[in-house]
Amino acid sequence: MKHAGKRTQAVRAKKPTLVQTTKTRSALSAEAAALRAFERAHREFARGRFAEARDLFRALIERHASVPEVTARARTYLAIAEARLHKDNNLPRDPDALYDRGVIELNRGRYSVAQEMFERALKRQPEAAHIHYGLAATRARLGSISSALEALERALNLQPSLRVRAQQDQDLAPLRNEPDFERLVFASR
Repeated sequence: MKHAGKRTQAVRAKKPTLVQTTKTRSALSAEAAALRAFERAHREFARGRFAEARDLFRALIERHASVPEVTARARTYLAIAEARLHKDNNLPRDPDALYDRGVIELNRGRYSVAQEMFERALKRQPEAAHIHYGLAATRARLGSISSALEALERALNLQPSLRVRAQQDQDLAPLRNEPDFERLVFASR
């Protein structure tokens, strides 16, 4: 019995061979290269450059297939980047169509989506009072009081007649107790 135990200890204490060490170094080098490629692709993704990120993630997956941990994560980001590109391609480009979509989303209670639609519309038509007003209503619903008041002020400066609408608008209810709301909506100009 004692003899068998010593043999087991000898097997456990066996040192790695040179071939195993070389494979480990090679694997580490491949993993480091894959991680660098992932970081480059992720940087583009984080900047919202989804087309560039998509191309970099695809190249990473192709070149670094031997590093499954990194390529699995890259596939996840690739899918998200492609979905974002698809979504962006399906959005209307016209500011009025974006505004209409924002109103629909606001009425559905999808406030974050509505905010995105109004912000996109304002990039195309920055002086549109009705779009600023829609953004104010959406931000009020989201609880972003100060940014809602800023958007409302911009809308009222562009089109003072919106004050009448703002006095009764239920989407602006979260702003009603704010002194700035009173000043903006009930001011005589």
